[in-house]
Amino acid sequence: MVVPAPPAIDSRASHAAAVAWGFAAAIELGARRIVCSDDDFSVWPWDQADTLDRLSAWLRLPQRSLVLLARDFEAVPRCHPRFNAWRRDWTHAISAWQVPVDWPQALPTLLVADRAVSVHLVDRLHRRGRAQSDERAAQQWRETLDVVLQRSEPAFAVRTLGL
Repeated sequence: MVVPAPPAIDSRASHAAAVAWGFAAAIELGARRIVCSDDDFSVWPWDQADTLDRLSAWLRLPQRSLVLLARDFEAVPRCHPRFNAWRRDWTHAISAWQVPVDWPQALPTLLVADRAVSVHLVDRLHRRGRAQSDERAAQQWRETLDVVLQRSEPAFAVRTLGL
């Protein structure tokens, strides 16, 4: 049984709690794919040890994938060094995609699973948003992000090649 969605997101702490809930609910519902989108992921609580532990256990299961979609990944190593190091062990299950430079819209700050789970930060500046367990809303978000992913390119390599 999935824990009820947290109340409305209205602070940094409630956003972190909502993201943790989103991952936990998606995993409990048996999600195989979780997509996270943001312009740069700077406001995400990626460095929380319990979140990384939960994701590690989930990614050990067969056919699981975490998809990251951003306009720019430059803030991630600086803002989330633990996450950046952690993802090296999961390159087979984590893919990162960058939207085209000419993409006209801001990306939603969003976690959506292939189950009825979504966490949407509507206002990044004031950390306002909502977490919900609603299949219709999750399906609409999946369709929106699929359109963007189809036009995006792989990005954010774990190891950069040099001469």
